[in-house]
Amino acid sequence: KLVDPNHDFTSYRAKGGSRFQEWKHGDSPYTYEKGESDDLARSRRYHVKKAMQFAWSAYEQYAFGMDEIKPETMTGGNGWGGFGTTLVDSLDTLWLMDMKDEFGRARDWVRDSLSNNRNRMVSFFETTIRSLGGLLAAYDLSGDEVFLEKANDLGKRLFKAVDSNPLGIPYGQVNLATGAVHNIPWTGDNSIVAEFGTIQIEFRLLARLTGNAEFKEKTEEIFSILKKMDPPHGLYPYFVRNSGSQPEFANQKLTFGAMGDSFYEYMLKVWLQGGRTEDIYREMYDHSMQGMHDELLQVSSPSGLVFIADKNSGQLDTKMDHLVCFMGGLLALGAYTDPQGLNSERAQRDLKTAKALTYTCYQMYARMPTGISPEYIQFYEGQDFEIGRGAPHYLLRPETVESFFVLYHLTGDPVYREWGWEVFQSIERYCKTTAGYGQLHDVRKLAAPPEDKMESFFFAETMKYIYLLFDPDTPIDLLNKHVFNTEAHPVRIFPAMDAAGVKNLLK
Repeated sequence: KLVDPNHDFTSYRAKGGSRFQEWKHGDSPYTYEKGESDDLARSRRYHVKKAMQFAWSAYEQYAFGMDEIKPETMTGGNGWGGFGTTLVDSLDTLWLMDMKDEFGRARDWVRDSLSNNRNRMVSFFETTIRSLGGLLAAYDLSGDEVFLEKANDLGKRLFKAVDSNPLGIPYGQVNLATGAVHNIPWTGDNSIVAEFGTIQIEFRLLARLTGNAEFKEKTEEIFSILKKMDPPHGLYPYFVRNSGSQPEFANQKLTFGAMGDSFYEYMLKVWLQGGRTEDIYREMYDHSMQGMHDELLQVSSPSGLVFIADKNSGQLDTKMDHLVCFMGGLLALGAYTDPQGLNSERAQRDLKTAKALTYTCYQMYARMPTGISPEYIQFYEGQDFEIGRGAPHYLLRPETVESFFVLYHLTGDPVYREWGWEVFQSIERYCKTTAGYGQLHDVRKLAAPPEDKMESFFFAETMKYIYLLFDPDTPIDLLNKHVFNTEAHPVRIFPAMDAAGVKNLLK
């Protein structure tokens, strides 16, 4: 039944967990026709766009050009450095949702008001994936040179974090005006593997578009250094010391959640970006996925939910961050592009794990009273999982709907649209404010108002992935044309750029 354009979300109640159990072990239990759910999807897509129009107009009204909107108090904040983080992070979402008027006003702000000359320390990684990634994707989609000019200016400033370290392992923070660099204070002499291992898609593309070969060479060299460090099973402790005579691992924590996650993502995606020719990246990816299966993949009792645990100094910690939920999409993308073929034993294993893991991530939502996932869960023998200690909050994170989108895009199984629609309805019901959407303090509390915070990734990622899940008419093509950076900014892979005659100033 199609969703009415005037559908009321305010009476939505989450439907509870333990449904759709046939999907639990990574099977695809039913046959389906290509596009059979498309009419229904378009009727849902309408509401996702309406939600974005509502929240964006509030951002334009109360916080335009500021880093974040505060959705309860209807003001703005500049915690990221004061260079329009939410605006820049949202450009490609506006474009893909065909909100071209809003895109045009945002583009004018970038042209007239965006200055990267900020005399303050910013996160090298977050600024690369959100701001540089956002500008590059806006350029790739629209062809408007203003985005490339700003991207090149920002890239040069950010690159001091790479350039200044004699060991080739970037610092975590950089001052965009002075070029001063240091590690993030709480990390000491260390840099975080998910940070410096997740900048390559952006800087390789910037190198191609500007002719600055150092952007490409020095960020690729990071992968060479990490490959040589060769930890057991291809699983990387997340602290690397970037001072002294050579880089060394500085802790013994293995995780596919915070601080490890996106490095594994870029092993695969950098390989895809380059047209599947640079074997080092794919080899690192397949080695790490083998290690994940051998060392960290677990099954809960009594329900038999598949999850990826952490390991601390060799001891298993049966927790899983919401952040880990990107792995369903990643494993599926790896399976569909496996050099051994999709029907190989390895690809089929990875695809099955991808689907099983994504069912578990769906359960993280479905089993909560609000239908919304907490920040992380802890698994206990005999009782599946509970909310992790001190982690009942939801920060409007995208990783689960990201995997729903990728799995739907690749497999066509309409179940991912059903799960995504449940998540969207819960967000509408429990996170909506007078001026946008706010994060939740406790996903168990049905009556609590949202908090006064909305990260830029809600527009950049969460809303974009939900929209794309319901958009049968999207130009996005994960297998032949696009790669998404870790902030959901799609850019064309290099062979697709070559075919379209996009400039390559490295030649």
